[in-house]
Amino acid sequence: MPSAPGGPRILLRRLREIMAEPVPAQARLDRIVILIAANMVSEVCSLYVMRADETLELYATEGLNREAVHQTKLRLGEGLVGLIGESAEPLALSDAQNHPAFSYKPETGEEIYHGFMGVPVLRAGNTLGVLVVQNRTYRVYTEEEIEALQTTAMVLAELIASGELTGLGEPGTETAARRPLHCRGVALADGLGLGHVVLHEPRVVVRNIIASDVDSELARLEAAIAAVRSSIDEMLERGDIAHQGDHRDVLETFRMFANDQGWLRRMREAIRTGITAEAAVERVQSDSRARLMRSTDPYLRERLHDLEDLTNRLLRRLVGRDMVEKQDALPDNAVLVARAMGPAALLDYDRSRLRGLVLEEGGETSHIAIVARALAIPVVSAVENVTSLVEAGDAIIVDGDAGEVQIRPPADIESSYAVKARLRARRQAQYRLLRDKPSRSIDGVSVSLLLNAGLLVDLPHLGETGADGVGLFRTELQFMIAERMPSAKDQQALYADVFASMGDRPVTFRTLDIGGDKLLPYMPRVEEENPALGWRAIRIALDRPALLRIQARALLKAAAGRHLRLMFPMVATSAEFRRAKALVEGELDYLARQGSPRPTQVSMGAMVEVPSLLFEMDEIARAADFLSIGSNDLMQFLFAADRGNKLVSGRFDNLSPAALRALRRIAQWAGAADCPVTVCGEMAGRPLEAMTLIGLGFRRLSMSAASVGPVKAMLLALDTRPLTEFLDRSLDAVAPGHDHVETLRPALLAFAEQNQIPI
Repeated sequence: MPSAPGGPRILLRRLREIMAEPVPAQARLDRIVILIAANMVSEVCSLYVMRADETLELYATEGLNREAVHQTKLRLGEGLVGLIGESAEPLALSDAQNHPAFSYKPETGEEIYHGFMGVPVLRAGNTLGVLVVQNRTYRVYTEEEIEALQTTAMVLAELIASGELTGLGEPGTETAARRPLHCRGVALADGLGLGHVVLHEPRVVVRNIIASDVDSELARLEAAIAAVRSSIDEMLERGDIAHQGDHRDVLETFRMFANDQGWLRRMREAIRTGITAEAAVERVQSDSRARLMRSTDPYLRERLHDLEDLTNRLLRRLVGRDMVEKQDALPDNAVLVARAMGPAALLDYDRSRLRGLVLEEGGETSHIAIVARALAIPVVSAVENVTSLVEAGDAIIVDGDAGEVQIRPPADIESSYAVKARLRARRQAQYRLLRDKPSRSIDGVSVSLLLNAGLLVDLPHLGETGADGVGLFRTELQFMIAERMPSAKDQQALYADVFASMGDRPVTFRTLDIGGDKLLPYMPRVEEENPALGWRAIRIALDRPALLRIQARALLKAAAGRHLRLMFPMVATSAEFRRAKALVEGELDYLARQGSPRPTQVSMGAMVEVPSLLFEMDEIARAADFLSIGSNDLMQFLFAADRGNKLVSGRFDNLSPAALRALRRIAQWAGAADCPVTVCGEMAGRPLEAMTLIGLGFRRLSMSAASVGPVKAMLLALDTRPLTEFLDRSLDAVAPGHDHVETLRPALLAFAEQNQIPI
């Protein structure tokens, strides 16, 4: 038996009317299921809503026993309804009672019904409920009827997500759509942020669902698809893919999806049920997302992001908006939520209103993390599917210390975090009291605490923290946030501003450290099997010497009348250092011939990041004016463990004997050559690791602004003599039969606790 004539479009219009009426939520649901049953020519229509405990509760029914409403509950996978909720797939049966998953609930009175059709109620791929129609007869449901019920479920998803049904179910339960969520991720920048969700790339909210003319909607869809295909082809053909922020393999995937006939057919079929082109795109995407999220194939799960990106392009084309939306007015206490984000995008937001950042993608050493730390914004990354779990305006808490995110937190959780935030603020206030105290241990050892920086927004932290200067100024950040290559004039202006902000305090500039994971948006991508070991940093500078010469000239001019400290990244041999140094000296000679003002002194140093340099320490310590240890890369290369790969990044500890012996070797060689050495990687900013570095003999540490207070508090309570003795004993213990120690971390923690050193 087919649906009522003109059913889908009439049903959708009437649904909209009911949803606009000023009636209580339960009465609205009751009227909706009556309407659907009549339109689908079915004796039964029931709506089950997913609860926070992942059970499906009967919220409304026409045809079953009304007393079962809010009493009947099914676990995911239990019965036909539970099967649909678990699989997120529609199910149509002519004889439901013979299906192996059939589960009889006596309170419903459904034993007399044979025909069964159910569809998941989906929103952004998340199952919010199940919508069911049933018939007494052994009815065979058509594809058109399944499509019609799926379209109806799409409208109901908006009703459930709105929160209007809150309080209707069993007391003390929430619907899954509005339930509190506790998510774990990876902490990228410490701190606590309490606020409300702002989506970095807001989903297109489809408000126009009902089509007035199906043929015109089909034409709109075809035109939008053609336009998206054309734009993808154009980007691929122009050869400036990097400028668009998309890599060629991603665009090739987009092209594949955009020409997929199955995807297009499903959208056309959805339109024929009576909905608009944009509603059809959203519905098909939600179905696809639900399936891909449940896939165990990692390749298919990765393709989910590609399909979502393409869908967003298509939706924005249909609603007439550009791909990128600007946030004109950021609300107070904003927490940004994004799949991924670049440093330039973060800098576009009003820092005074930002309280945190949550990402689906991004590693500890990613550039967004570096900028967020500079801005003192807590960041948690690797939070799976977070952009689909939140709605704009949701209450959210970002715990950048523990790597946790609380979405729509209950009052007691929110109160607990508010107390934690106040305690943290008091602790920060205590650190600020240490600002003007000398950085000196109990036994009189002075340690210079410096800042890592890369933007002008970093430099006010010098006065706030009492840091001695900038031990690492990452010059590549200026290049990474620009839309085109900064000119020599632009570079000189930035460096001059940095010197002006520094006053008499020293600053060490690192020349361009690009390549590998640091891709400039306007430079062609170089395909490499192992980019971290490939064409990057000083290797690019020596192969493209104009880049280094232009930057060196800008730095030399900006440093006129000052001391310029310049270091080269990823030096693998002392010969590389000498070649780079010669290029800078050539620019210095050029300025002398031109009669241009020059620095009073130029010191050039090398980054110790590549293990090969450990076997040329005598040569490099004599050739360089100073050394800086990039512990992030040094540890990555030392253990052959990609720091961006979660499978291996935590496999080795930087407090293991091998790592500490390598660091001690550097300190000893540099000390013998009277060559100053600074540690400027992540190790320097963690109190336990910083304590260990001081025990190994390092006296210059460079870190994020937030780390200065905790590291100084540790230093003021430290006696270096017993620490150095303990480390020497531990690292020299190689006698036969001596138990191998995989890491000294537990022993160092115990040392700190016994000596009352705050770490």
